[in-house]
Amino acid sequence: MAKKKRQRSRHKILDRKLGISPGTLFIPTESHAPRYFLMSFNEQLFKEQEFVSYAELLQQVQSQPNATHWIDIRGYADLTMLELLKQDFGIHSLQMEDVINDYQRPKVDELDDRLFIITRMLRWKEEYHTLDDVQLSVFSGPNYVLTLQSDYDDCLDPLRERIRVGKGVIRQRPPMYVVYAILDVVLDYYFPVMGAIGTYIEELEQKILDKPSKQTLREILDLKNELIKLRRIAWPERDKMNELLRMDEDIIPDNLKVYFRDAYDHTIQLIDLIDSHKEMSTSLVELYMSTVSNRMNEIMKVLTIISSIFIPLSFIAGVYGMNFSREDPETGEVFRLSMPELYQPYSYPILMTLMTTLVLVQLYLFYKKGWFKSF
Repeated sequence: MAKKKRQRSRHKILDRKLGISPGTLFIPTESHAPRYFLMSFNEQLFKEQEFVSYAELLQQVQSQPNATHWIDIRGYADLTMLELLKQDFGIHSLQMEDVINDYQRPKVDELDDRLFIITRMLRWKEEYHTLDDVQLSVFSGPNYVLTLQSDYDDCLDPLRERIRVGKGVIRQRPPMYVVYAILDVVLDYYFPVMGAIGTYIEELEQKILDKPSKQTLREILDLKNELIKLRRIAWPERDKMNELLRMDEDIIPDNLKVYFRDAYDHTIQLIDLIDSHKEMSTSLVELYMSTVSNRMNEIMKVLTIISSIFIPLSFIAGVYGMNFSREDPETGEVFRLSMPELYQPYSYPILMTLMTTLVLVQLYLFYKKGWFKSF
């Protein structure tokens, strides 16, 4: 099932028309119909609504120029709406193309003192042990923050709740602080993902110690692929936050950069965790190979003991199983070098007693050497 999930992600990357003019919008086949959410607030005002059309949302934003507006559009299977959005909010065609072709690496672009930011929201699918990442596109304006995403569900509900209850200073801060808060919540959700991956690594380690199998090895290799994917996301996130810290004060005031610096520190911690988990996954492969090798050594030890016991027995049985005649059948002459033991009255029980004694002596010697301690 996880393999099918990765195949769908690859198809989503390729699900676009090739050779078209830059900035041409092409709606992916799996896109959802748009839903329009708006939070308008300042120190005295808070209003939250969901609209059935883009026109109603725009009218509400324009009617309250003194408020900060968080315009949240989820789903974009409406080309007309996207064209209007470009015109009304001054979005460049290439930026809107990056929004629609939503497998972009995290980045930040500056255009006319406004920012266009791409970040990726992560979720760990416990059932399949895979990462699910969704692009979140953020546009900043003088009195608004515009977010667009392909899915209806996201990780921003804690931030919405903070705005609803007026917790902290977010209602008194400028729109750029809301941008920081969105990015910070997205990054915060990376840490539970890292915790889940750490727990999964411990489970794989226990599987290897208890009963290693080819399926376990496949799971380890799949995990390494997910960590590589996570690292490809985390490094651009760090570069993006670093670029935000270097922007001019007229875009991000110095009193807000302390918050972005804290988010930048989070990206550093994430990269350290990813590298640590990656090393642990490599150690799991080594542990698997070592455990399999040790088990093979135990099997070889058992086979060696069995072989050591039966080699002298096979020799005795082979010697006394040779059908040489004691005397010449024609002349009756007794051969001097024949086996007299074959014709003794108690030769069979004597030989069996000798062979049993030999086995017991060997087992005693193996025990004294400590060969049975690991059994």
